[in-house]
Amino acid sequence: MQFVKNGPNVPDKLIQAHEEGKVVFFCGAGISFPAGLPGFSSLVHSLYDELGVIPDEVQAQALKNGQFDTAVSLLESIKLTPEWRRDVREKLSELLKPDFSSPKSTQTHKSLLRLSTTDDKKMRLITTNFDTVFQKAAKEENIEIKEFSAPLLPVPKKRWDGLVYLHGLLPTDKNGLDHLVISSGDFGLAYLTERWAARFVSELFRTYTVCFIGYSLNDPVLRYMMDALAADKQLGGVST
Repeated sequence: MQFVKNGPNVPDKLIQAHEEGKVVFFCGAGISFPAGLPGFSSLVHSLYDELGVIPDEVQAQALKNGQFDTAVSLLESIKLTPEWRRDVREKLSELLKPDFSSPKSTQTHKSLLRLSTTDDKKMRLITTNFDTVFQKAAKEENIEIKEFSAPLLPVPKKRWDGLVYLHGLLPTDKNGLDHLVISSGDFGLAYLTERWAARFVSELFRTYTVCFIGYSLNDPVLRYMMDALAADKQLGGVST
């Protein structure tokens, strides 16, 4: 079924699952483009440029191969200042300041806030973005939302009610920058070593129909997620 002229065909099965409150919208960088925010590729290239770092051979190869999480780890490892990792993340925070001058800057977020709220008034929404556009959209719509930010995540079952920042939310102070999942080391902890993100995602797929919005097929986020699900399936955790 098409809801917008020339838009995508939405499967009847997805519509039915949404009516039953079984759909979770999983949002990536693409939803924040109207607010002037970059995708993962542009963000990492801008980090190098803004910090004045010319990529060496290894860094350039990671960027060329689309291994942007690895490129961030390589950038953070060169330690040009005593607090270099913190400096990198502060620059990241600066690059993720939204531009709300366009009336379309929060339009998608407002729609998702409404679509993700069930008939019994429970919100089930996830984003791997760090930005604050959902907060702005909720304020404009006078919607109160419960927020969960990595690594303190809810159990994605029927009692879950709120917006999950799976890879962290830009903090109001500098102390929370270390919790952002942006480098390959961060992803490794979240999905492979400590596995708190992997456990969340595995339980999510066991319980809900997941609709991805704003991702590209080669997004490192999806790669880590699919690896985690594959591992969980081998252990008998996820059947589909």
